[in-house]
Amino acid sequence: MKILFYGTKSYDLISFEQAIGNYPDMEINFIEAELDQDTVFLCRGYEAICIFVNCDLKRKLIQKLAKEGIKLILLRCAGYNNVDIKACNEYNITVMRVPNYSPEAVAEMAMGLALAVNRKIHKAYIKVRENNFALNGLTGLNFYGKTAGIIGTGKIGLAMANICHGFGMNVIAYDKYPLKNLSNLEYVTLNRLLKESDLISLHCPLTNETYHLINEETINKMKEGVILVNTSRGGLIKTEDLIKGIRDKIFFGVALDVYEEEGDYVFENLEDDILKKSITATLLSFPNVIVTSHQGFLTTEALEAISMTTLDNAKSFSIGKLIEANIVK
Repeated sequence: MKILFYGTKSYDLISFEQAIGNYPDMEINFIEAELDQDTVFLCRGYEAICIFVNCDLKRKLIQKLAKEGIKLILLRCAGYNNVDIKACNEYNITVMRVPNYSPEAVAEMAMGLALAVNRKIHKAYIKVRENNFALNGLTGLNFYGKTAGIIGTGKIGLAMANICHGFGMNVIAYDKYPLKNLSNLEYVTLNRLLKESDLISLHCPLTNETYHLINEETINKMKEGVILVNTSRGGLIKTEDLIKGIRDKIFFGVALDVYEEEGDYVFENLEDDILKKSITATLLSFPNVIVTSHQGFLTTEALEAISMTTLDNAKSFSIGKLIEANIVK
């Protein structure tokens, strides 16, 4: 099998080149270019392509992939809201993902962001670098004894719940499909979670139902002084309403590893550019907001798991024994 990797970064090269030795019947090639209408022809002669979460794979592009002979799309990520699955099914293209790579990686990032925005670590770091050792404006809160609200209790949400429990927090959760026999959390309604939580962490997939789950209505139900963390998908939050909530001083802090406009910025170095869209720039202007660049997955262990699972998916397709749990339907 020949696989073309689009949008390759240095960490992709390292992890996949280390893993490919275990798959002697597979040939992989890497390009930095993202998959779009201008680069789709590069996959000619390949049976499969591999893309990441920032690739916007719509019907017209899928149609062109099919014409080039692509039979398999490998997602080196868990989310697939960026792919038109219905179109893939129509053109007989199989889509496979990495549903479980390292839930702890993302959960630890979520707690790291919560701690950083709570204890003003981002501000303290800059102040001390400028020889300002004053403590003004750096007062935070204890997480111990507070209530953590987890929205979405998949593997990442459960890992975050365990971390919060370890901090001595009371953990409540909301999920459309609650799990049974969990000792570290209590399932509650979404309204109760919004009302009682001191820390809210989002860990649900982006679907039509969860799109803009956090909006003016749900924000107004939150406890004043809440900390909001999103390491899932940017579309879960309606950014204009979030900005209004920040200005209305509902939030003690907001920490975002994902955000609605990240498609234009994510994984790119734009330090010499001026951001053209105002929403992200506005978020970056608030002192109680931390924005990072979708790096929750970026640990050595997670990258190793992503590379092995992606290549296992390709192997299963080539021998006609698909890993059912990893197929996107």
